[in-house]
Amino acid sequence: MDGRHPRRHAMYPTPAFETKICPPDALRQRVAALPRPLVFTNGCFDILHRGHVTYLGQARALGAALVVALNSDASVRRQGKGDDRPVNALPDRLAVMAALGAVDVVTWFDEDTPIARILDCQPDVLVKGGDWPVERIVGAPETLARGGSVHSIPFEHQRSTTALLDKIRRL
Repeated sequence: MDGRHPRRHAMYPTPAFETKICPPDALRQRVAALPRPLVFTNGCFDILHRGHVTYLGQARALGAALVVALNSDASVRRQGKGDDRPVNALPDRLAVMAALGAVDVVTWFDEDTPIARILDCQPDVLVKGGDWPVERIVGAPETLARGGSVHSIPFEHQRSTTALLDKIRRL
């Protein structure tokens, strides 16, 4: 049996979290249905670790809903993190992110910055990790001009995908 038996598929429906994945062209409509205040963050989230999930939980606590925008694979590659990045392709990263309880909607962007998704969402709260000073956070001026807030959440757990990959490569 190859695992594609039709009756088996009906027994195991697509997980509900998959509905949290939203293509960029549908984001405005999806966000309109979310409760406010709306929190927005973005990143690669290539190999999810404790630092990521702690940060996402803290970001979600700043509002009533959390939208996460992931860098596309091409966007990750342009960041110069290494020839083998991302390790996980965008569809896999989207699914893992969508499975997290703190996340209400997950989308993506192919550009170098998430400004188009930020403008689509008009978040009340814009969040990045502690390695981003508020004045360097993309979308900060636009969010502040609308009366929103911008946060750089300090790292509670010193973890990074790059450090994790370095450790794996040494094994």
